[in-house]
Amino acid sequence: MNLHIPPTPENQAALDAALGGEPVNLCLPCDLSLEGARGSGAVAFTPTRVAVVNEGQLQALYRLNEFAEFTGRAMIGNGILEGTRQDGTPVLLARFSMYQVPRYMQAARMVTRALQDLPPPPDSRLEDRVCAKCGRALPRGSRICPHCMDKGKTIKRMLSIARPFWPMLAAAVLMMFVVGGLELLSPVVWKYLVDDFLKIEDVSLLPGNAAWIIFALCSLTFLISAAATGLNVIRGRTMVRLAAKLSGKLRNMVYGKLQAMSLSYMNARRTGDMMNRITEDTDRIKGFVEHQAPMAVNTLVRLVALLTILFVFNWRFALIVIIPMPIAMQVSRSFRRRVWRMYHMQWRLADRANSLLQDILTGIRVVKSYGKEQVEVDRYAKASRAMANRIRDNEKKFNTVFPLTGFIMEIGSFLMFYYAGYLVLGQHMSVGQMVQYSAYTGMLYGPVRYIIMLPRWWAQTMTSAERVFEILDEEPEIANVSHPHSGGLQGDVVFDRVTFGYQAYEPVLHDINLRVQPGEIIGLVGASGSGKSTLTNLVLRLYDVQEGTLSVGGVDIRDYDLDDVRRRVGVVLQENFLFTGTIYENLRYAKPTATPEEVIRAAKVANAHDFIMKFPDAYNTYVGENGQNLSGGERQRIAIARAILHNPSILILDEATASLDTETEKAIQEALQKLMQGRTVFAIAHRLSTLKNANRLVVLDKGRIAEVGTHNELLLKQGIYFNLVMMQRQLGKMKA
Repeated sequence: MNLHIPPTPENQAALDAALGGEPVNLCLPCDLSLEGARGSGAVAFTPTRVAVVNEGQLQALYRLNEFAEFTGRAMIGNGILEGTRQDGTPVLLARFSMYQVPRYMQAARMVTRALQDLPPPPDSRLEDRVCAKCGRALPRGSRICPHCMDKGKTIKRMLSIARPFWPMLAAAVLMMFVVGGLELLSPVVWKYLVDDFLKIEDVSLLPGNAAWIIFALCSLTFLISAAATGLNVIRGRTMVRLAAKLSGKLRNMVYGKLQAMSLSYMNARRTGDMMNRITEDTDRIKGFVEHQAPMAVNTLVRLVALLTILFVFNWRFALIVIIPMPIAMQVSRSFRRRVWRMYHMQWRLADRANSLLQDILTGIRVVKSYGKEQVEVDRYAKASRAMANRIRDNEKKFNTVFPLTGFIMEIGSFLMFYYAGYLVLGQHMSVGQMVQYSAYTGMLYGPVRYIIMLPRWWAQTMTSAERVFEILDEEPEIANVSHPHSGGLQGDVVFDRVTFGYQAYEPVLHDINLRVQPGEIIGLVGASGSGKSTLTNLVLRLYDVQEGTLSVGGVDIRDYDLDDVRRRVGVVLQENFLFTGTIYENLRYAKPTATPEEVIRAAKVANAHDFIMKFPDAYNTYVGENGQNLSGGERQRIAIARAILHNPSILILDEATASLDTETEKAIQEALQKLMQGRTVFAIAHRLSTLKNANRLVVLDKGRIAEVGTHNELLLKQGIYFNLVMMQRQLGKMKA
């Protein structure tokens, strides 16, 4: 994130006058006054001072050592930068729009840590949503600027991906050249047929075998057409195979890259957008490779060949034929500049509509429970209408410009026939030659019309290719080191001064220090949002710590092989996901090599076997999408059985018994006690009674460890844990 943005000239002059040339470390834009009025200002931090200017006027100047810390925070519709003096007095320094909040939060942390003689915080991964080249705002969910796309680089990458299929592509292009050559022969035959046979008025002047010659010439044109058709069929089938292989390769590359990306990347993007890139964008590239790319090569070669033929035979005639071409090309060129923006906008709206549709269908049960069917119909209709309007506007533009270019080309046909007729009447050209030249002219205008339409297909393909390559170019935040540690995850789990936030400028966990012995059961307690699930996400390595270290057995968890971490750490979440398929398939997901006996044993330990056998199809029962054919408790028990089959060294239980009734919960607790033996366990539960048997309870409060001890020890302290227990007991009495 850029934390040094040059101010306007007038604000720069005010800063220079106030700071006397002292170097500025951080400079942030400030677009609101302290009262909330729009303005143009800046906040500058030097090694010793902080200055605030607005509209070229100095608003405030302080020495840094007056303050203990600085804080950037979001308010309602705006954000503020606040400094806290050494005596605890707050000072409002600046106010700014919400867009600037992350920037100020990061800057405030940097300056505060510098005041405390601490190392600087990790740089925020949040990127500025503007193009580095032109300064325009980037489309949401994308880092591609439609105005600054490097088309040449994109073409090279597409060719490199298609390199394994070049023999097929070369064969297809060669066949197109042969077909083009055959088509150029037909007008020559027609000229000979017209001038030497059909134009002769006195039949007696024809040779005796004229009928056979005419038949042979007609047969030759038929054979030329048949050969061209046959080659086109073979070429088309070759290109279909090539395009299918290429799109399949691209689709697998994109999907594989998405699977490798970190959870933070996936959470920052819409599902519909990612689905479109895997399916729609790869299909557009496939269509271009299959149809437009070979046609473009063939068209250019044919265009050169036809112009050469026309100029060789009659250069005046050729000049008249090509008069409309520059005009049509210029019209197309002036329109082409808008095509890129039009398609980017159209596909962003399509992504939004698809994401909304996916969201509605996933939450259809909630929609129907609240009777909001019509509301969701209206929401989707609004998004669909916006997309349809954009498509309509784009097509209106296309269907205005391209018929116009077609009409311009027809002017060329009119001029050609007029001049050809003039030459025939003046006996400077034979009728057969006119037929031949008119055929060549028709062949010439076809490629020109194709070239005029090419920008539309080109824009579609380049935009799709950029969207695909944007994913392929991403580097996963969570990745293996070059030489991962070979041993398994065994030993102490140690959090050493761990600080982490989903955005680096806004930590969720602060300075966590905790050592967990092998086989120890740790209960994580705290209010919602205190960081319990975040801490277990670090153990599972869905995210990496930003400050400090998390080690297992004395080895930083980042030095282990990522697959090994996921194999050795099992998890049962509060909201468990079941894949569409059978119960047996969902159980074996944790261990694809598991035998039926192992699957049944795990189901029995999780107290799931009995209810599974009550279904007519038992373990082959179809669970539906996300297990919709099962109750919440049944889904939870299958998830627990899946974790048991996983057989991890470290187990994470995030409200693992939340969806179970009291009787079932008792049985599950007994099963979990067996499962937890010899394993390191992190258990999260809001029902504190389920954590009585934990070796230690860790109480988190606002991302910090507030209390550590056993159930009885924490009750005696009468602190946060004691208050939580008392509140739950009171709630239980109220329910009773």
